[in-house]
Amino acid sequence: MIHEARLSGRDSSSDVTINPVLGPLAMVLTQDLALPLFFRELTVLGAGHLPLEGPVLLAPTHRSRWDALLLPHAAGRRRTGRDCRFMVSIDEMAGLQGWFLQRLGCFPVNPRRPGPSSLRLAVELLQAHQQLVVFPEGRIQQVDEPLRLMPGLARLTQLALAQDVPLQVLPVGIGYGHSRPRPWDRAAICFGPPQPFEGEGRRALASFTHQLARAMQSAEEAARRAVGRPLGAA
Repeated sequence: MIHEARLSGRDSSSDVTINPVLGPLAMVLTQDLALPLFFRELTVLGAGHLPLEGPVLLAPTHRSRWDALLLPHAAGRRRTGRDCRFMVSIDEMAGLQGWFLQRLGCFPVNPRRPGPSSLRLAVELLQAHQQLVVFPEGRIQQVDEPLRLMPGLARLTQLALAQDVPLQVLPVGIGYGHSRPRPWDRAAICFGPPQPFEGEGRRALASFTHQLARAMQSAEEAARRAVGRPLGAA
């Protein structure tokens, strides 16, 4: 069963409702046109880890603007029966782009200092059994360096679990044939197993962040091998 988000407050349902016209149109433009025309091969690994119901938080590596199109392709309505809701940087929600993103189910957050309203909205979405995407790195990273995650996702997980939300957090790795994807490139996305959150307080937050970073790194290694560009390769 798919639960519709019913949210309260000023920053609530108007920020996360997917427009019934723009949503399907965006799906056709991205999944039927943009992705097949740009990439010669799209590989999805670990799809069996994706739950088809219940609250889920996807934590992907962030390598390109194409990531935001690959995730609905691999985990969106056509594959799982439900949409991907995105928590995005507040800078991305400005102007005309922000107008469209808001109507496609996105809402803003300051990745370095996630405010209470953004976290509360995210928890309410998860309580409504939505599928939420948060990029824990907070920005696009195209250099092969150890993952550095912002603390927001761990805080969100802790808040949701404290409110008895049966949340699953899935690490996601994304890989491309080149650090900057080129036309007719290869792309792969890998879903890892859900990561448990254990303990309380700041030590638990730090431990979970470290654990999630390792799991994301492992998923990215699998994705990169699938496109013939293992980590460490030029």
